Amino acid sequence: MKNHVKQYRTEQGWSQATLGDKLNVSRQTINAIETGRYDPSLPLAFKLARLFECRIEDLFDDKV
Repeated sequence: MKNHVKQYRTEQGWSQATLGDKLNVSRQTINAIETGRYDPSLPLAFKLARLFECRIEDLFDDKV
């Protein structure tokens, strides 16, 4: 699934490790999400959207 997590993260000036800390996941998890190797669980997707103050649909694009 294509996503815009890296874009939102870099706009905040956060490293992958910082974002991982804010979400209680590892830096490796953030890297895997950003590179499309891992689709986050629904609860994690909601946490990301809340943190970035956007909709889940703004972060993730299900159109391949």
